[in-house]
Amino acid sequence: MPKIGSIEELRALKERAQKDMKVRLGSGTRITVGLGTCGIAAGARETMRAVVDELARREMDATVNTVGCIGMCFNEPLVDIEQAGSPRITYGNVTADRVPRIIEEHLVGGKVIEEWVVGRLDTGGN
Repeated sequence: MPKIGSIEELRALKERAQKDMKVRLGSGTRITVGLGTCGIAAGARETMRAVVDELARREMDATVNTVGCIGMCFNEPLVDIEQAGSPRITYGNVTADRVPRIIEEHLVGGKVIEEWVVGRLDTGGN
């Protein structure tokens, strides 16, 4: 980790940490899209763009992050959804045209789309 060189950098670090805690402890939502080379080759950039666009269209608040490859290249593009108090859900083969359904059913309706799930991690909420 690089050294913190100013009070502004420390404040920015604190703000990021508080935002992360909101997702884990509060009512926040975090969406993570895999953008390793395998994901990009499978269309993850378009998926990422669709996530950001759909959230903006619906005026929904969520933290959107990217990660590199996590080793499930055959399921790319991968999208993780973390909501406070709920298991982390990983959806596989998430093309841009699937994003509106995920936002509608999972984020708005609270219903996991089981046929697209490739991973689930209980984070202590359920």
